Amino acid sequence: MGLFAKIKAGLKKTKDVIAYKLNKLFTGGALDDDFYDELEYILLSSDVGAATTERILTELRDVVDEKLLRDRADVKEELKRIMVDILDENPAPEYEYPLVIMVSGVNGVGKTTAMGKLAKKFKKEGKSVLLVAADTFRAAAADQLSVWAERAGVRIVKQAEGADPGSVVFDALTSAKAKGDDVILVDTAGRLHNKKNLMDELGKISRIIRREMPEAMYLNYIVLDATTGQNALSQVDIFNEAVDVDGIILTKLDGTAKGGVVLAVAGDLEVPVVYIGVGEGIDDLEEFDSVSFVNAIFE
Repeated sequence: MGLFAKIKAGLKKTKDVIAYKLNKLFTGGALDDDFYDELEYILLSSDVGAATTERILTELRDVVDEKLLRDRADVKEELKRIMVDILDENPAPEYEYPLVIMVSGVNGVGKTTAMGKLAKKFKKEGKSVLLVAADTFRAAAADQLSVWAERAGVRIVKQAEGADPGSVVFDALTSAKAKGDDVILVDTAGRLHNKKNLMDELGKISRIIRREMPEAMYLNYIVLDATTGQNALSQVDIFNEAVDVDGIILTKLDGTAKGGVVLAVAGDLEVPVVYIGVGEGIDDLEEFDSVSFVNAIFE
């Protein structure tokens, strides 16, 4: 299955909700206030978010007036272009190696699963990968990550439950340098009940990474569950207080009709969506492509 076909299949629930309404909206009639009101309703009900929806409508009105557009097919193409432009404003990082990615996210968003899939993706690209089980708080987190490490065919460094996460990361980086690993993926605890502890822990891990591998490219990704829609956005603010978030992995996109949240993430948070989860398989984590995503919503 090609990339577009996979994204289109993964966005089926979103497409079923949005595409029908959008295509109906663009079938005919005047480009009047009712048209824009209906478009606003469609975008908001798809979790595009208030701020990004307002921006889309404003830009669309301006280009329609500037180009004197009357054909709704032309207006539809302009809407797609505006959406793509918003998604492309904050491009995903260009990787350099060695690469360290610390992955954060609240419990239940599919963080460990996303890490396993990411490990497999790098492995398929010919990179040597090390998984780091620095979530020592959640029971069986390291065991779960070990299963994914085995499935992806990559190494893992872990310690006993309750161990100091910083110690795990230090040992892992020492091993990675000795082995010459290309990619180090660091799993972290997802608890939010004590935000100060979370801040302290992530800050400590960040300092260890920067100190022990100053030559490495270091990125912080947060995993968000697409099924939670707008509620996911507040999680980014919390983690951003602890570490600067460089990108987002959006999971469970295939299980929701709220796929518009991708636009909210890009527009409201100004953080790139780097990967999207569009299925249950180990190969169902895709690099985000704005054009494929927008086309999949409309077709």
